[in-house]
Amino acid sequence: MEDKYIASIDLGSSKFGLCVARINGDDIQIVYYKETPSEGIRTSIISNPMRASEKLKAAVQEAEKELMIHILQVVVGMPRNEVEQVTASATIKRTDPDEYITEEELQNLKSIALETYPLQDPERQIMFGAVAQSFSIDDEIQLVESDVVGTLSSTIEGNFKVFIGNRRATTALDKIFNSLNIAVAKKYFLPDVVARTVLTEEEKNSGVALIDFGAGVTSVSIYQGGIMRYYASIPFGGRSVTEDIRTECSISEDLAEKIKKRFGACLPGKLASLSEKVLQIRLTEPYKEVPVRYISEIIDCRCREIVEAVLYYIQESGLQNNIRGGVVVTGGGAELANFIPLIKEMSGYEVRKGYPRFIFSATAGSGVYSTAATAAIGMVLAAKEDKLPDCVNMPEPQPEPEKVEIEVTDQTEPPVDMLFNPDDFGKPVEKEEKKKEPRTKKVKVTKTKDADKHGFFSVLWTSTKETALRIYDKANEE
Repeated sequence: MEDKYIASIDLGSSKFGLCVARINGDDIQIVYYKETPSEGIRTSIISNPMRASEKLKAAVQEAEKELMIHILQVVVGMPRNEVEQVTASATIKRTDPDEYITEEELQNLKSIALETYPLQDPERQIMFGAVAQSFSIDDEIQLVESDVVGTLSSTIEGNFKVFIGNRRATTALDKIFNSLNIAVAKKYFLPDVVARTVLTEEEKNSGVALIDFGAGVTSVSIYQGGIMRYYASIPFGGRSVTEDIRTECSISEDLAEKIKKRFGACLPGKLASLSEKVLQIRLTEPYKEVPVRYISEIIDCRCREIVEAVLYYIQESGLQNNIRGGVVVTGGGAELANFIPLIKEMSGYEVRKGYPRFIFSATAGSGVYSTAATAAIGMVLAAKEDKLPDCVNMPEPQPEPEKVEIEVTDQTEPPVDMLFNPDDFGKPVEKEEKKKEPRTKKVKVTKTKDADKHGFFSVLWTSTKETALRIYDKANEE
C-alpha cells in the first residue's frame, strides 16, 4: 500500500499549528509539526485575511523546505466562537423496507436535515456541521447510529444538533488559501475533532465535559452516550490573561506573555515560597518590581471568570448530573499552572489534562504531544477516517550524473603552491615555462544536469589556468 500525506493547519488566535502526517493503511506517522505566531485572527475568527495570509505563507514555505514537498491542499478548522446551536430533524421513506439500513442512508438523512433547515439570515449564516442525536424506525425510537445500521424499516427519522456559524469567517478562510494557491480539502468543526484526539470511548459514553482553553476562545463540549450533546463558547482565553498582566503591570504584550508562561499560576495561596519572589523588570529607570504573588492574583481573577462561565453553560445544558467521566481540559491554556486544581475546586468534578492519545507515532519532536497540538492532530485523524486524497506532491527523483572522459593536453606540471582563481580565465600567465614534450592525460569529468544548462563540466583537478580554460572550451564543444 502506497503512502499518502495529509496536511492540517490550526488557525489559532495566537499561533498557527501546521501538521503533516504520513498515512499507510491504519498507520499514522506525524512527520512535521510546528507552531508559529499568528496575526490577523481574533477570537478564532479571521479579522485581517491579508496579514494572516502573509504569516501563514512563511509557515507553509518553511514546512515545504524542511520536508522537500509541495503542499497542494490542507484540512482546516472552522471558528469556535459565534456558533449557534439548533436542532433539526428529517424523515425519509425507504423504497425497499426489506433491505438492511446502511450508513449511507443515515448520511443522506443528515444531508437532508441540513439542506432543509431554514436559516434566518442565509447571507450571513452558514452550516458548520451536524451531529446525530437519535434515530427512530418503525418499531423503535431513540436509537443511536450503530443500533440502526442493519435493521429493517419502511421509514427512518433522525434528530440532529446543527451548528451555525458566520459565513464571513469561511469566506475569509477561502480567500487566504486561494492567495497561497492551496486548496482546502475539508473544513472541520473543531470541537468534534479535538474530542477524537483526547477523549476515550469510555469517557464519551459515561459522560464528560471537554474544555478547550485556547488563546482567544474557551469552549465546552459535553458528551454523553458517545455523542456530543451540547456545545458553547465564550470569547475569552489565554490572551485575555496576558492582556490583564500587560495592563496591570504597564509592560509590553510580549513581556507579559513570557512572564505568564514562566511565572504565571492560579491559586496564589498555593504558591508556597514562590509567592515571596519579586520580579525586577529592567526596562525603565528606576527598575520596576512586580511580586510573583500579585501576578498570580491577576491570573487567578481572570481564570475564575472563565471557569464560572464554563460552569454556567454546563448547568444550562441540563447534563450536569450526567458528567460521570469528569472534566477534561485541553488547548494551550491548559498548561497554566494550577488551572486544573482551580477547576476541580470550583466545580467538584474530577479533572484531568487532555493530551493527544498515543494512537499515532511521531518523528516531529515533543511538541506534537502537547495540549496545544490537539486540534491539528484531530484534523489529521478525521481526514484519515474520511479517506481524503493525498495532500502533497513529492519531488521527482533526480537522474544519476553522467560520467564522461575527455583528453586534456597538459604542457606543464601543476605548481604545488598555486591557488586557482576562476576569474583569471583568459589572462596571460606570467611564468617562465620549461619546454616539455606535450603529454596527454585522461581526466574523469562528471557531467551533471546543471552542466547542460550552464555549459560547463565540474573537473576533478586542473593542472594550469590554461588547462582549465581548455576544459571549459571542450565542454562547450560537446
